[in-house]
Amino acid sequence: MDTLALILAIIGAVNWGLIGFFSFDLVAWIFGGQAALVSRIIYAAVGIAGLYAISFFVMNDRDPHPSH
Repeated sequence: MDTLALILAIIGAVNWGLIGFFSFDLVAWIFGGQAALVSRIIYAAVGIAGLYAISFFVMNDRDPHPSH
């Protein structure tokens, strides 16, 4: 599950980078526009993955063997 969340977060980051630098939405381009059902599903999955990825910070704080 962690790997899938990370992959989706990376896809979202790359897509946002393309939008920011080139005004190009790769997800919308591949799947037929921002309003297309598949695009909306991908956007939602990326958003959920981003929220899930927040838990990586919580898990990191609970390291039973701190290095310092």
